[in-house]
Amino acid sequence: MSALHIPEQCGVLLVANATLFPHGGMPLFIFEERYRRMLDEALQGDCLFCVGRNLAADDAADGPPEAAPIGTIGLVRASREQEDGTSQLLLHGVVRVRFREWLDEKPYPYARIEPVLCEPLPDEKEAAGIATLKAAVEDAIGGLPDEVRGQVLALLDRADTATLLTDIVGQQFVHEPDARQALLEENSTATRITMICDYLRRISDG
Repeated sequence: MSALHIPEQCGVLLVANATLFPHGGMPLFIFEERYRRMLDEALQGDCLFCVGRNLAADDAADGPPEAAPIGTIGLVRASREQEDGTSQLLLHGVVRVRFREWLDEKPYPYARIEPVLCEPLPDEKEAAGIATLKAAVEDAIGGLPDEVRGQVLALLDRADTATLLTDIVGQQFVHEPDARQALLEENSTATRITMICDYLRRISDG
C-alpha cells in the first residue's frame, strides 16, 4: 500500500451514512450509470476511487456535491461485472483524503484531493495506547463465545501501531454513521482512542 501513488484528482462515490476507513474493506454494488462509468475508468487506470459521505437530502446531479470534507481513497481489490452492467466489488481503504475542490469535468462526482496525515502517539505512549484500545474492545465483546472473541483479538493483533488499530476498530466496531465520520475526520490518534473507548463503553452500558 505504501507504494501506491495517490492521484491529485479522483472519482468519488458518495454514499449516505457510509464511511470507509484506511485498511478497512467495503463491499459495494455499483448500479448507477455515472458510477459504472467511474468504475470502468478506475479499472482502466490505477483502480482507485474515493468514498465520501453524502450530506445532501437528495443526490442531485447538478451543482457541487454536498459531502463531508474528509473521505477515504480505496483500491479495488476485486470486481465482477454482471450481465446487466452492474458490478459487485470489494474496495480496500488506503488513506484519508480531503476533498479540496469539486470539479465538473466528469459525469460523476470528481474532486481535487490531498492525503490527510494523522498525528501518531509519541513513541513512549504507543504501547499504552494499544493496550488501552485492546482492553476496551475486550470489555465490549466479553459476552461473545470464546471462538468469536479469539477471532476478534487475532484481528487486533495485526496492528503494530495505535494509529492503525484505531482504524481497524473504527471499521469493525463503530457502527453509528455520525460517530464513524467524526472518527474518520479526527487527526489525533490519542483523541481517536478516547472517542472509541467512550463509544464502546456507551454501547456496552446499553
